[in-house]
Amino acid sequence: MRYIRTGSLKRLFSIKRQCFDADSQQNCEFIAEERNKNKNNFIHKPSWKCFSYEEIFIATNGFSPENVVGRGGYAEVYRGVLGYGQAIAVKMLTRATNDERKEKDFLTEIGTLGHVCHPNVTALLGCCVDNGLYLIFQFSSKGTVASLLHDEKLPVMGWAIRYKIAIGAARGLHYLHKTCPRRIIHRDIKSSNILLTADFEPQISDFGLAKWLPSQWTHHSIVPIEGTFGHLAPEYFMHGVVDEKTDVFAFGVFLLELITGKKPVDGSYQSLHSWAKPILKSGEIEKIVDPMLKGVYEISQLEGIAYAASLCIRASHIWRPTMSEVLEVISEREIDRKRWEMPEEEEEEEKGEIWIFGDLEQDYYDDISSSTSPPQSISITSLV
Repeated sequence: MRYIRTGSLKRLFSIKRQCFDADSQQNCEFIAEERNKNKNNFIHKPSWKCFSYEEIFIATNGFSPENVVGRGGYAEVYRGVLGYGQAIAVKMLTRATNDERKEKDFLTEIGTLGHVCHPNVTALLGCCVDNGLYLIFQFSSKGTVASLLHDEKLPVMGWAIRYKIAIGAARGLHYLHKTCPRRIIHRDIKSSNILLTADFEPQISDFGLAKWLPSQWTHHSIVPIEGTFGHLAPEYFMHGVVDEKTDVFAFGVFLLELITGKKPVDGSYQSLHSWAKPILKSGEIEKIVDPMLKGVYEISQLEGIAYAASLCIRASHIWRPTMSEVLEVISEREIDRKRWEMPEEEEEEEKGEIWIFGDLEQDYYDDISSSTSPPQSISITSLV
């Protein structure tokens, strides 16, 4: 597949804006001329704009190192302030990576986020294609869930905030799966990809790996496999099969992270879900609760989140809940556990599948064991 080069991107985002007032609010429609060969048949776009390089350069103080708020495999994120006072985050795709890969991820993220609108999904303000590729977002002042949860220099995240984050993130993912105009599979749900606003409202971010899933399709089959260890569902890790339940598995790991305060993979390369699963099954959930909470939590909320996590991390995607059902379990005071009981033969098969999956993860870590810390992401064709 050939990706659009930078020159084409500039033409693609040479956008005309038509603005008008309605119900005392200004509504803007954007027309992407490059994609619209029939000029009488306009393509309407959401309200994002094409920023000039000068605007974002000034906003970030010349991309000052002091304004760096995040780094990834092929991008850096800078804090900035526009001339009229709005705080922004500028995601700059680095020049060190392959151009085609950069442009693919750029188009994926802008093509996905440009069509979503939900308080628990990060808001795209626009893009810039001068002197590189840039995405501009609303700035989330509290950073990521991962940074607040695992930074020992910061105060302990209280239970009320953790519960609010669990509910909000679940709503955002439910929106992507069920009520967004097109089904979106995120493929990289994790605490470092969930941002927090000033009032600790979670927002799902980083859609570089996201996939549209047409309504008539049950799943995608994807190679190479990309994602983050500790979050990969067995059917994706082993067979490249992706659907909503792939995100549900990762969300279950995220819930465990909120409960335990532990990272998805520890220093000995043990995955959080494989450690927590037998404890959850025994019903002794107090054994996995973050000791930093010192016993201060709402027991009914803890039970709901813990039970939802246990359902989400099931090896068989068939027996995992949808995000609608996850929200029900998290929100209900009394959980109908009989509804989720698996037949005995399915339970035995479940144990076998998760054992094989755990062995595969460990085999991979053994191969790269010279590292002092586990790798954060992968891009592989096959590990089996």
